[in-house]
Amino acid sequence: MSHDATTAPEAAARKLSGRRRREIVAVLLFSGGPIFESSIPLSVFGIDRQDAGVPRYRLLVCSGEDGPLRTTGGLELTAPHGLEAISRAGTVVVPAWRSITSPPPEEALDALRRAHEEGARIVGLCTGAFVLAAAGLLDGRPATTHWMYAPTLAKRYPSVHVDPRELFVDDGDVLTSAGTAAGIDLCLHIVRTDHGNEAAGALARRLVVPPRRSGGQERYLDRSLPEEIGADPLAEVVAWALEHLHEQFDVETLAARAYMSRRTFDRRFRSLTGSAPLQWLITQRVLQAQRLLETSDYSVDEVAGRCGFRSPVALRGHFRRQLGSSPAAYRAAYRARRPQQGEGKPEKPDRPVELTGVPGGEGTPVPVQSRRTAAANALGPPAASMPTGHSGLPGPRTAS
Repeated sequence: MSHDATTAPEAAARKLSGRRRREIVAVLLFSGGPIFESSIPLSVFGIDRQDAGVPRYRLLVCSGEDGPLRTTGGLELTAPHGLEAISRAGTVVVPAWRSITSPPPEEALDALRRAHEEGARIVGLCTGAFVLAAAGLLDGRPATTHWMYAPTLAKRYPSVHVDPRELFVDDGDVLTSAGTAAGIDLCLHIVRTDHGNEAAGALARRLVVPPRRSGGQERYLDRSLPEEIGADPLAEVVAWALEHLHEQFDVETLAARAYMSRRTFDRRFRSLTGSAPLQWLITQRVLQAQRLLETSDYSVDEVAGRCGFRSPVALRGHFRRQLGSSPAAYRAAYRARRPQQGEGKPEKPDRPVELTGVPGGEGTPVPVQSRRTAAANALGPPAASMPTGHSGLPGPRTAS
């Protein structure tokens, strides 16, 4: 579900100043940025589709640093404009940033701040949110990015209200989106905001994509946590939770195992991961249910019990919210894709828990000394290796 914030009327109502025009869209490119994400705003705002009923935008492709700009596959790009051209734009889009571990050029950040101060709408697609955050434009605001990078964004910029569940977040004059395809969703949303449903629908037909996608990132989400937690005492608690997903326990149980109050545990867990512990626990249970639905013949009721859900109804509700499907439908679709797995009855594992990254996979006993390593592995890739959590959002939310 996309998040269309209607709680920032002052920001949305600000008028453009100087030479800025609403129909002018500046796309800010950097060296090392992925070509797919970079091409999305170029395709949406840079092609004349007036014959299909899509109002025309004027596109300015701007280089955020000295060129030529290298992109995916070793291609070199030369942008026709520099940072000075941003001064004419009513909308500025940052499609992606090359590395979530390195700071963007200060000159580009200054240009974004100035554009925002002068009333321009600022858009960050995928890891472009890191550029907006570095410029201070996301402070105190709701935002999203690719689910894989959301914990890092939340940890590095604690004043940003990061929600990895959303496909995109519209906070009036600052907008952010999740990964690649969600950039198309946000660009269509901008066209819809500017020119209405009919124009956005016409553009969607030209792009051969749905005008609106239901749901959010949950169906794609592997609720991993940053590897740096592996050196933290909470890693032992996380490892225990992953080994005992078949048991019924709650966050209070985890807090007690960490010798913390619930409030302290929640705060510590969020500070390390950017994710609420309850949401992480529910998602791990759903992921385990996926594995059992794929690899066993347990009934849905049995799967619910073996994943720690109090009832099959609870499993079905959380499963549908995260994956957009019922457990039974998910199993049927999975087996339709892999008919050979439907032949014969798979052997039921003695242990219903799989620790991601542990040699041997599901059913393999985990030595006590490997728990901390297993927890770190289940908690995702190290931030430094990425090429490029959930916290509460302020104010009411409405679906776009």
